[in-house]
Amino acid sequence: MKNYKQLNALALAYMGDVVYELHVRERLLDQGFVKPGDLHQAAIRYVRAQAQAFVVTHWLNTDTLTEEEQAVVRRGKNAKSGSVPKSTDVHTYRYATAFEALLGYVYLSKGGDRLEELIGQAFTLLENEATDGK
Repeated sequence: MKNYKQLNALALAYMGDVVYELHVRERLLDQGFVKPGDLHQAAIRYVRAQAQAFVVTHWLNTDTLTEEEQAVVRRGKNAKSGSVPKSTDVHTYRYATAFEALLGYVYLSKGGDRLEELIGQAFTLLENEATDGK
């Protein structure tokens, strides 16, 4: 494989998307969700662009990320994908891409503990946001 540090941000986001999706699915199964419709509805809380943008913005505002990770987020945010889903705006979509690029980067850098830490923080933030009624 190419050097992961040289991959473009959209390739990192491509990998980050699948890594995060796998973690979300495992979390939902662990929580007892088993019906496909219920799984899909529960997953939306975690995987929608607004949720991913919320998490990465929180990390940036709280100095959670290393300088190297912040640089990956900037690359992801500035990546031009060519199209934005109708369900979100460009700003939110770019931050969601940054979130996925970061996870892809950490995964490919063999940062298993760091990956688990970041995904755990994301789950906690999103679950707390849901219970706070925001």
